[in-house]
Amino acid sequence: MITQRQSDSISSDAIETDSIKSDPIEIEQESMVEQRGVEPIATIDDVAEEQLYRSSVYKVLAGLLRTAPDNNALEQVSAFAAIEQEGDELALAMSMLGLSAKASDANSVDDEFHALFIGLGRGELMPYASWYLTGFLMEKPLSALRDELAALGFERSENVHEPEDHIAALCEVMAMMIDEGYALHQQANFFTTHMSNWLNHFFTDLSQADSAIFYRSVGRFGQAFSTFEKQYLTMPV
Repeated sequence: MITQRQSDSISSDAIETDSIKSDPIEIEQESMVEQRGVEPIATIDDVAEEQLYRSSVYKVLAGLLRTAPDNNALEQVSAFAAIEQEGDELALAMSMLGLSAKASDANSVDDEFHALFIGLGRGELMPYASWYLTGFLMEKPLSALRDELAALGFERSENVHEPEDHIAALCEVMAMMIDEGYALHQQANFFTTHMSNWLNHFFTDLSQADSAIFYRSVGRFGQAFSTFEKQYLTMPV
């Protein structure tokens, strides 16, 4: 697991989190990033409820962007359809994602995933920070990310060949930081440095991609959640 450093406790009630409240969902898949070190000091029971919901959203995004979901994963995500929309963009995006999952099957989503992210040579989209920030893969943003991951106690899983700046890997790191009780300022620094400067661009592209059907709703959900996170992580505590 990971060595947890002495840090400020996570506490905040200045922003509404009701719109992301549903039964936490975690798509069962092999992670791209691992924690290393000793057993964590914080446990799930130590983390505030609102943090569990944030972590759950990151895990859902990581699962959907890491590999094509199977029918079991789609069934789990379809539970979002029951969320009350109430005019809130995040709640609406979650509900639409659930409805899209209900109307989708694993085979068609698998074809869609390959067209978007794999393709012949490359997919329609390149889900990497370096690509969005520099126009090339394996550039300085990846080097800076690797340095910070090492400092935080994370490393790429041995059987994973994707660079660590893949969007799914970054979502995994945020989920683990929340679950392990990293201070809010540490989460904010990681998000601001490595994610917020390209995340919305990527999710906008995904929501408008020619190859996307189910994944358009994933893109809209990602856009709404990244906007929420920017507000959440910059509010006074």
